[in-house]
Amino acid sequence: MTRQTKIELLIRREDAQGFELREVPSALAYLRYRPQRVAPDSYELAQLPTGVDHRISWVLKNRNTERYLLLSDPERFLWEQMDGRTSLQEIATAYVLRYGAFDFDLIPALIAKLRRADLLTLRPTSRLREALARHSGNPAVHIVEAALKQLERLTVRSRNVDALFNRLHRWGGFLLFSPSILVAGLAFVGLGIVGSLRLWPQAASITASLSYHPILTLLSLKLLLFATMAVHQLLHALACVRYGRRVREFGFAVLYGFVPTFYADVTDIFMASRRARIVTALAGPLLHLYLGGVALWAASWMQPGYLQSFVAVSGFIQWQALLVSLYPFCFLEMDGYHILVDLLGLPTLNSDAWRFVRHELKSRVTGWIRLDRRETIWVGYFFLSLFSILGFAVFNLWGLVRAGSHP
Repeated sequence: MTRQTKIELLIRREDAQGFELREVPSALAYLRYRPQRVAPDSYELAQLPTGVDHRISWVLKNRNTERYLLLSDPERFLWEQMDGRTSLQEIATAYVLRYGAFDFDLIPALIAKLRRADLLTLRPTSRLREALARHSGNPAVHIVEAALKQLERLTVRSRNVDALFNRLHRWGGFLLFSPSILVAGLAFVGLGIVGSLRLWPQAASITASLSYHPILTLLSLKLLLFATMAVHQLLHALACVRYGRRVREFGFAVLYGFVPTFYADVTDIFMASRRARIVTALAGPLLHLYLGGVALWAASWMQPGYLQSFVAVSGFIQWQALLVSLYPFCFLEMDGYHILVDLLGLPTLNSDAWRFVRHELKSRVTGWIRLDRRETIWVGYFFLSLFSILGFAVFNLWGLVRAGSHP
């Protein structure tokens, strides 16, 4: 991977005393920033009369500085999304669902224009960073913040990968999306289910075999999963190329200071059809489905021992990775979540659900006010996600207790 031109943002400090220039390590990190417009009493927005071309224009006034900006109707739509809770990625998704197309230079240009008029700030990219910002006077917080910044700089990326992925697609990558591969993959899944049923009675002995080399096993399983996550992102990129769209960036980053991940910037797929977006989102998770099936089937035919246990657990971990990637009700904005919001047409579902449940649901319930369709979806998403996380935690705790009860 090669380093290209840096992305730098001028961000208002949390103490509101001036600005700081912050380098954004990748397009992935940039898309997670959340622009925050100024308070409602600090600006005024008015629509201009339409001209002969029937275009709608708006004037945005900063009441504190008496500065005026002319906004197009799409820019006005973006301005209304900049509430400090919605990430740039969610804003771009909302724009595509509203207008059916997107200019990738539009948001950066608008942010620059609004910043020059002192109408916009950028909030931290995660709740952890927000919590640190609220306690910025604590020396220990400064140490943690510095460590997070150093970790977030551990980014390896290339923005000249589109030609490479096009070659990979021509040299055989297109076969991965053929009907024969889909049929073979479903066959692997069937074999994996059969294998898992054969292995289930041996679950206690399988976990016991791995306990003889716990550190080696843990590291090996993590490395294997990490490698498959890289291929997962590669498949997203190949699917994007299959539909004639451009892969903007591919690389490795540490999100939020502690989540290492590979990523592929396939935001150009928003220019394609909904089918293309869904296929691109599914391409990565299907890898875990197929690999898990192969691993479980192979393990079911192996002799009991460490190797069988390692292969079997690897298969279960692949299927768990599939569940995490595709299950949309867990507050994680992963592939399944993006498919869900595309189908619902609610690009800011996660943040809207949190906001509504925290600030409005209680008054609606106590006041016997009926929820509309969107509010019902928000509440359903929030509580399904909450109960899913609790259920997942209880299931894993039960598994650990069960494993520990066998010698």
